[in-house]
Amino acid sequence: MKKLGFTVFLLVLSMVFVTYVFSAGQAEAKREIPDKLVIGSLEPLTGAHAVFGSEAKLGTEIAVRHINEAGGIKSLGGVKLEVAAEDCGENADTAKLGAESLISKHKPIAIVGLYISRLTVAASEVTEREKVILMVDALVDSVTEMGRRYLFRPGPKASQHGKSAVEFVLGASKKSGTNIQRVAILNEDSAFGRSNAMGATESAITNGLTIVYQREYPYDISDVSSIINDIAAAKPDFVVHCPYFMDAILFANTFKESGKIPKFISGMGACGYTDPESINALGTTAEYYSNTFSYNPAKDTAQNRKFVEDFRKETGHIPTEAGGMDYYITWTLKEALELSGRLFPDDPLNPDNIRKAFLQLDLQSGPAVDTFPTNRITFTETGDNPHARAVILQVINGEPKVVWPFDTAETTAVFPRPDTTY
Repeated sequence: MKKLGFTVFLLVLSMVFVTYVFSAGQAEAKREIPDKLVIGSLEPLTGAHAVFGSEAKLGTEIAVRHINEAGGIKSLGGVKLEVAAEDCGENADTAKLGAESLISKHKPIAIVGLYISRLTVAASEVTEREKVILMVDALVDSVTEMGRRYLFRPGPKASQHGKSAVEFVLGASKKSGTNIQRVAILNEDSAFGRSNAMGATESAITNGLTIVYQREYPYDISDVSSIINDIAAAKPDFVVHCPYFMDAILFANTFKESGKIPKFISGMGACGYTDPESINALGTTAEYYSNTFSYNPAKDTAQNRKFVEDFRKETGHIPTEAGGMDYYITWTLKEALELSGRLFPDDPLNPDNIRKAFLQLDLQSGPAVDTFPTNRITFTETGDNPHARAVILQVINGEPKVVWPFDTAETTAVFPRPDTTY
């Protein structure tokens, strides 16, 4: 009898233990959603590229404000977002330190940044190791060719920018009846400039153009008069150029001072010539320059108009590349979090589950698409969006205007330049 009682006791104890373990396992499996989710903004906020980084950060901040006003992440119970910003500096070491600092201090669910491709590559070593989603606004093609599992880029590649710069000129020349056969290709000598130039070169060859001059130069170059003279001697019909900021100002001023101006100068890569800061620095010299952009400030949707209005209130000008990209990037991240909440309700913030959600996204409407240059956002295994395209802005009467693609342009391009001298 005693043996039977002891056996019953052990059986009851075992059942209690199993019930406890099962309940504890269930509690552990269902992850708690925090009171807020931190989005990291890691951008160059000091140094030569701060002009881009400060606007990128603002784009993320406005997006987070709009997301919170719309109810936060609804599949996660309406949890709100919060931005934590960090300066990534100007080199690989400061970019890594910035990523490490942001992650250790704020535990972000994702990081948006870093605009400059070489800084993106460096910081991605940290985010990959820590399994933090990195949403990039950098253009260099190879950024998504490194095998990073937690890195995603909604916007177009640099090579697409280069191709677009050439395609725009060819289209504008046909519309105006201008003969275009000869092209000069210029780029600053980083991977960014080289990727843009590769796209332009490929498009030029595909379209049967003759490349009469091609040159790389250091982005901190201080005298470009010999390059301008060499270009004039080669007699191109147009120049395709990938600068950063200060070198674009130097080239534009030197072209004007030399009096040697081709039929058109087509920027590529979204840095210089047509952004508000470049227009302010160049004054009337900025007239007729164009550049490619990963964001369309003239897209006629209510969401885009709201963003442009709020951005203008804070800066006095419209958003262009950096601010616009980080706005739709942040909204894309929001949609991935929403999907992760629906697909993985027990563990929606697990980085592997968020990654799976990104790979299942197919956005064809909503705020992210309403502010995106095309009307679809999906992701390949490498983290690229195969539907990404660039637009062209041209400075006309002191204002950057969308002039390409022609079917969605807000005005007609001025082509060729009325001040051309050869």
